[in-house]
Amino acid sequence: MTVAFGQTRRVGWDATISVDGAHYSVPHQHVDEWVWVRWAGDELVVTINEPAGAREIARHSRGRPSVIDARYPPDHPGRRAVPGDRTPRAANPAEEAFLAIGDGAWLIEAAATGASRVRSKMAEAVTFAKLHGSAAVDQALGTAALAGRFADRDLASILAHQQPGPTGPTTRASETHGLQPGTAG
Repeated sequence: MTVAFGQTRRVGWDATISVDGAHYSVPHQHVDEWVWVRWAGDELVVTINEPAGAREIARHSRGRPSVIDARYPPDHPGRRAVPGDRTPRAANPAEEAFLAIGDGAWLIEAAATGASRVRSKMAEAVTFAKLHGSAAVDQALGTAALAGRFADRDLASILAHQQPGPTGPTTRASETHGLQPGTAG
């Protein structure tokens, strides 16, 4: 069966399966069931084996997390009220500390692009908020979300760029003072 249908995956409580680190939705009727997944070119094909035979229940493009609202009943917590409208909710104290920094736009954008190591980046943002203040980190997170920058050290780089530098006298090149090293050595 594995040769014909691919690998097995268990459908989670949120009606999604995980394949190669990305989550894909399946019809909510199949929660807690085992399904078969395989790649057909650039598409993920999800099949279920029923007494009447195998039947395809979902198909998704490769590599991008894909949650389709039509696969959820109207009262399901995973369904969005308005397409594209998602509000992050904290599931633990670490997520609560991160969401206290700002409105969570960075988290929504990071999830939409399939960013990796999101939890460690959230923890880093909480640490930066303790050092630089929530307002500065919220601004840096917003900039990162708008620029699509979710790699390691991106937040630190943006935060450093947005911090004002030291103010002091500016040194300018002139006839008596040059920026080139001398030839005396």
